Amino acid sequence: MSALFEPVFTGSFTAAQYLLCTAAALVLGLAVALTARCQGPCTRSLLLALLLLPTVVQTVIMLVNGSIGTGLAVAGAFSLIRFRSAPGTAREILLVFLSMAVGLATAVGYVGIAVLFTVIVCLVMLLASRVRLPEEQTLCRDLRITVPESLNYAHAFDDLFETYTSSHSLLNARTSNMGSLYKLHYRVFLKNSDQEQAFLDALRCRNGNLEISLGIAEDEREAL
Repeated sequence: MSALFEPVFTGSFTAAQYLLCTAAALVLGLAVALTARCQGPCTRSLLLALLLLPTVVQTVIMLVNGSIGTGLAVAGAFSLIRFRSAPGTAREILLVFLSMAVGLATAVGYVGIAVLFTVIVCLVMLLASRVRLPEEQTLCRDLRITVPESLNYAHAFDDLFETYTSSHSLLNARTSNMGSLYKLHYRVFLKNSDQEQAFLDALRCRNGNLEISLGIAEDEREAL
């Protein structure tokens, strides 16, 4: 059992040791990619990155191991890279860091720890994806209402909020259409998700059938 926590090499490494670490990094990267795929839809580019990132990180770390000059050169080269992509979700960022951690572990020869670490984290992520969130969190919504300037919105919807929501707060209010309209942004917690349509119908009657949107709160979209 203690051999599991021993590095497969110390100091310099041979070709066979490099191939062993690379094979371990590829297998564990595949495990991370499969975990990501089981949790939900993933782009092809993300899956490919999760598969190969451990191997890339492992090779770079093994090459700069013990060389301060080479390490600084590699750090300078990576600092020139500019990533232009859509913001990632918390799950995607976690998976990328997991792949990097696997690469670092295999780079210093701790293949056993890398395997154990990957298995534990992937199992926890799979179990967490099966756990249902508390009902209160799933009923959190962002409500955006457009009202005419003639409507005093301060207490215009209080009775509707009391009927259909357990709590509400006004996050933002701004003018539109040369000041003839107000756009209101509320954070609400619905009492029952089955009453969403009735809630929207009641709001339409109150705001003169102007634009209304009710969607999942931005904080609940897995953003990090």
